[in-house]
Amino acid sequence: MRVDFAFGKTGLMADLPPGPRYCVLEARWAEPLADADSALEQALDAPIGCPPLVELAHGRGSAAISVCDITRPAPNRVTLPPLLRRLEQAGIPREKTTILIATGLHRPATDSEIVEILGPDIAAAYPVVNHNARELADHRHLGTTKSGTPVFIDRRYVDAGLHITLGFIEQHLMAGFSGGRKLIAPGCAYQDTIKTLHSPRFMRDARAVEGSIEQNPLHQELLEIAQLAGHDFVLDVVLGKDRKIAAAFAGEPRAAHAAGIEFVRERTTAWIPGTVDAAVTTSAGYPLDLTFYQAVKGVTAASHIVKPGGIILLFAACNEGAGAHEFSRLLRESRDPASFLETISSIPVTIDQWQLEKLALVARTHRVWFYTPGLPQEYHGSAWGPIFPSAADALAELAATVGPNGEVAVIPEGPYVFARPKEAVPEAVMA
Repeated sequence: MRVDFAFGKTGLMADLPPGPRYCVLEARWAEPLADADSALEQALDAPIGCPPLVELAHGRGSAAISVCDITRPAPNRVTLPPLLRRLEQAGIPREKTTILIATGLHRPATDSEIVEILGPDIAAAYPVVNHNARELADHRHLGTTKSGTPVFIDRRYVDAGLHITLGFIEQHLMAGFSGGRKLIAPGCAYQDTIKTLHSPRFMRDARAVEGSIEQNPLHQELLEIAQLAGHDFVLDVVLGKDRKIAAAFAGEPRAAHAAGIEFVRERTTAWIPGTVDAAVTTSAGYPLDLTFYQAVKGVTAASHIVKPGGIILLFAACNEGAGAHEFSRLLRESRDPASFLETISSIPVTIDQWQLEKLALVARTHRVWFYTPGLPQEYHGSAWGPIFPSAADALAELAATVGPNGEVAVIPEGPYVFARPKEAVPEAVMA
């Protein structure tokens, strides 16, 4: 059987060796809209839980729009124009509408990437700035949350008259689902806020995982921070096949985001009979597999359907290497998952440790294998699992290890497949 895996910009064709019982899990995409432009117009003019955007924006004087950075395939070129038109109709001039690239602690977007993110016309016509989480002077202190998280948010966002986020909703390895409040924190937050949100207190909570909103302490913390930042309006979409828009949710941030999450759960969850012995997965290709840091999401998403002790084989291009220097250093220096988890439990949070922490939590209970050709050789001895020279070599070893009776889930689009075993959820939830 030949499978086309999402991998880099070009994909990866690979033959599955005979032996194991394979089950290919395709993404359950929601049906793309026949007329996405009309759906966006309607969402903005009849939003959930608040007045139409033009009415909401009237008299505000200025606006800030937080958008995803290059690591997220958000369709900003489609969603931004109707939103910007309404701001102009409300009397907010272009020069008073700031588009903020919500980088969190990722690197800033380059000029060419800004054009890719926004389109050339918007990039040239509006003030566009990168968030810089490492510069305290760029942030306003908004107090602390009820649980003690210090809240510092980009002043260019906070100081605007109208606060908007623009994103899309998919499962997220910590916050349950992306979109909405994540475009404020961590997207536009200072590093101290981000580090607290990614501390072991949240990262090791069993409820802070993909698909989890109810009782997820990180989700609740992000909602509180967004409220402190004055979050006024959200436009989130759900992506269908070929990343085309399948639904649009706009309005009061909590209500609109919650409606989008319900749509994603209902339309995209793939239920399988039970857990499997191994999974072959990806990080969904470009841009999500640019770095090993981002590629971790493919491992954590697959962990929900693989038996303890089972194998998770990740295919990710990693054309930009390991990731930022803090993550790269931690990856080089951490000899095994258990000692890494123990070490970071008793020291101040280091930038980017959380992604490695999530990988460690999986590697502590599963075997993780990799085909990551862009990851430099210096990391091969510290990735907590073998790194194979080719996809064929990795697949052959996997087939030999699980044997002819082994059940292997094959997940070509990685974290875009929202898969769960039926045994893990009450029957009423699946109805």
